[in-house]
Amino acid sequence: QVQLLESGGGLVQAGGSLRLSCAASGRTFSLRAMGWFRQAPGKEREFVATISRWSGGSTDYADSVKGRFTISRDNAKNTVYLQMNSLKPEDTAVYYCAAAVSREYSYWGQGTQVTVSS
Repeated sequence: QVQLLESGGGLVQAGGSLRLSCAASGRTFSLRAMGWFRQAPGKEREFVATISRWSGGSTDYADSVKGRFTISRDNAKNTVYLQMNSLKPEDTAVYYCAAAVSREYSYWGQGTQVTVSS
């Protein structure tokens, strides 16, 4: 089992920045990748970014956040981060940390609210 705990959400004005953190515990040695998803009210959960635990820490981003968000990791702390710059009101959502031990994400955090005001 893997447990994930997000932090760092809050209220920010458009154009501002936030950094989200996700601390993993449990059987973290089995993790292949960690990532971030988000879900706005009335919408489906969508992919934001992912980073591999190994293989050079390769990353991938949704087109909507590319160039503004940066995902990074600290394997020694079993923690991943999401640096969010140039935030837009459409970025408002609950952000979820996720972890994969296979080819699909199977562990999820409780979510942290990000609200971007105009």
